[in-house]
Amino acid sequence: MSESISERSSGSVPEIFSAHPLRSLRFSGDFSDASAYPADTPAARWWRRAVDALISGIKRRWGRERRRRKVGRAYDMALEIARVIPRGSEVLDVGCGNGFIAHHLSAMLGADVIGIDLEGSSEAPIDYRRYYGEQLPVPDNSCDAVTFCYVLHHAQDVRVLLNEMRRVLREDGLALIYEDIPAAWWDRGVCWIHNREWRGRTGPCTFRLESEWRSLFQIFGFEIVSERRLSRWRNLTHPVTRNFYVLRKQDAALKAV
Repeated sequence: MSESISERSSGSVPEIFSAHPLRSLRFSGDFSDASAYPADTPAARWWRRAVDALISGIKRRWGRERRRRKVGRAYDMALEIARVIPRGSEVLDVGCGNGFIAHHLSAMLGADVIGIDLEGSSEAPIDYRRYYGEQLPVPDNSCDAVTFCYVLHHAQDVRVLLNEMRRVLREDGLALIYEDIPAAWWDRGVCWIHNREWRGRTGPCTFRLESEWRSLFQIFGFEIVSERRLSRWRNLTHPVTRNFYVLRKQDAALKAV
């Protein structure tokens, strides 16, 4: 202790050893090592701008392509639905998602189509109403047609939606339903993946065979006007067997289950 005090009093500084090589201090970036910071040449700036422009262009092109596919698939389904529903019909699209099916149907049928879903809004400019999972937000007997485009398998209690469908449809009103069908082992695998993707947002999915859907529709008082098997290759990102059902609300209504 006394030795260190005497050292300080005499002005001597003890030698400090470090494993790292000594280097000069830099103040506010005034001094820099040219080897550590290569010069920003015009050629380097040009290449950087070219790469940024290329990446930005690819992102924009990919975004446009995704929008085209999304709008195009909605148009194809709307065209298929519009061939069944009379022009001027008042339609409710349950689980409308981005709203483009309802948007196309409005133009094709010459009437406003109401779209409902769990989200706060839709991408397409439609008459959008939020659905809170219980009663459909439209009056009794107010719709000529109701559409469920790959929606019923997300229902936690499908009986609620089928009862609501009966309530809002007018007499002889039509229900148009698209559903994924786990017909083969490949379809069951795709449905399993779909369930894993969506169970956190809508709860577990319930996929049914054709015979099970027919029984449900008949129990709830719907006549099956037509039933058509669709190719699993309609959507290459979701290759599963599909069915398109057209149902009619029977005049002699069965008591709601």
